[in-house]
Amino acid sequence: MRPFEKLVDEAERADVTGWGFGWLKGRATEERPPWGYARLLASRLARVDSALDLDTGGGEVVAEAPALPRRMMVTEGWPPNAARARALLGPRGVQVLEVRPGEPLPVSDASVDLVSARHPVAPDWVQAHRVLRPGGSYLAQHVGPASAFELIEQFLGPLPASTRSARDPAAEAAAAERSGLEVVDLRTARCRMEFHDIGAVVWILRKCVWWVPDFSVATYLPQLRRLDERMRAGDPVVAHSTRHLVDAVRPGG
Repeated sequence: MRPFEKLVDEAERADVTGWGFGWLKGRATEERPPWGYARLLASRLARVDSALDLDTGGGEVVAEAPALPRRMMVTEGWPPNAARARALLGPRGVQVLEVRPGEPLPVSDASVDLVSARHPVAPDWVQAHRVLRPGGSYLAQHVGPASAFELIEQFLGPLPASTRSARDPAAEAAAAERSGLEVVDLRTARCRMEFHDIGAVVWILRKCVWWVPDFSVATYLPQLRRLDERMRAGDPVVAHSTRHLVDAVRPGG
C-alpha cells in the first residue's frame, strides 16, 4: 500500500461531482439492494410519456435507461452536478431544472406520469403528489436510518438516538400517505460496505458531505491515521448502508 500522504493527496484531488462511484473501484466495495433500482427505473421510464427525476446528481442513473419518455425532466440543486447532468442528458433531450431545497418544484400540477429519485435529500411528498397525474407513480430508492454510521461515528463519536432513527422507512411511508399518495410497495435492505485504503475513506467523505459536515483531513487527521493503521494491518473498515424502495401512486386516473 502506498504511503498515507500519497493516498490522501490523491483522494483530495479527485473529482467528486456527480453520482458516479467508479473512483472507488479496487479501493472499496458495497453490496447493492436486491431489487435493482436502476433496472426498475429503466423499465418504468420506457412505459411513460413524461417523468421527473429528483436530485439527479450528474444524471448518471437516468442515463442508464435505454429509452426515455418523450418529456423527461430532472432536478439538481448543486450547480456542478447540474452542469454534468446537462452534458450527459442534454443530447437526449432531457431538461435539467436547477432547484433549491424547500422550494416548490418548477413543474405544473398533475403534469407527469412518473416521479423518481435515487437517494433524495429530503422527500417532499406534497410536491410529488402535486406534480403527478392521477394514476401516476412515485418510484424511489431512499437512504435509510443510521446508514454508514459505523464509519461516520469514527469521526463524530456516538450519535444520539434521534439521529440514528431519522429516515425511518415506516415513517416516510406514513408521510407519503398523508400527502395523498398510496404506498403500494415498501422494501428495505442493509448492505455491507468495505473500505480498504484511507484514500477511499477521504474520497467518500468529500463526496457525501452530509456524513461528516465539517470534514477535512486537517481536522480529522488523528482519526484518519488510526483507520489507516488498521487497514494496513489487513482489517478493512466495515460499515452498512441502509436503503428502502418506495413505490407509490397518486390515486385516480
